[in-house]
Amino acid sequence: MFLVGIAGGSGSGKTTFSRKVLSKVSHENASQVALLHQDSYYLPSPPFDLRVHGEPNFDHPDAFDWVLLRDHLARLKRGEQILVPVYDFQLSCRTSRTERIGPCKTILFEGIFALWDAEVRSLFGLKIYLNIEADIRFIRRLHRDVRERGRSLDNIIRQYYDTVRPMHREFLEPTQQYADLIVGEETDVAGEVVAARVNETTRAMR
Repeated sequence: MFLVGIAGGSGSGKTTFSRKVLSKVSHENASQVALLHQDSYYLPSPPFDLRVHGEPNFDHPDAFDWVLLRDHLARLKRGEQILVPVYDFQLSCRTSRTERIGPCKTILFEGIFALWDAEVRSLFGLKIYLNIEADIRFIRRLHRDVRERGRSLDNIIRQYYDTVRPMHREFLEPTQQYADLIVGEETDVAGEVVAARVNETTRAMR
């Protein structure tokens, strides 16, 4: 099993980059490569001790279910199937639904703290960090949260200053030191390079 970790700040384009890589995976390998989102592993309900001004802090490492995530990645590494939680971002809670992933040869795992946990990090054969300017990340996040998560402009701005920005500086930005590859604005070439590595590694495991 080949695991690729893709980290970066909120709005850095992790999902878009991951899908770009998937689109370049060869037809013969496509069925053996899957995408896993760290957002699926938010705790069932936001921890009250992380609240800032009464609002949940979704940008702290402790907002995630690391026990379940470590278990699932280890199972995938062993060639097993997992049931991934489905998280409702409008209600801020985990639903009773799950999605099946695996067994497969390669997993792209994307999330803000994909490179934060040492145990998780040790499972990756390739570690990537998307280093995108803060203003671009904020604009992307704003459009996404209004369009997909039903949040107001005032709520998004307040959350950005209360938690997103400070958590990025304290916890997320330092994780780029663990990356094998740091990607900037131009992701097309990087996507092709990563896809070539995925194709090569997946083909070797067939």
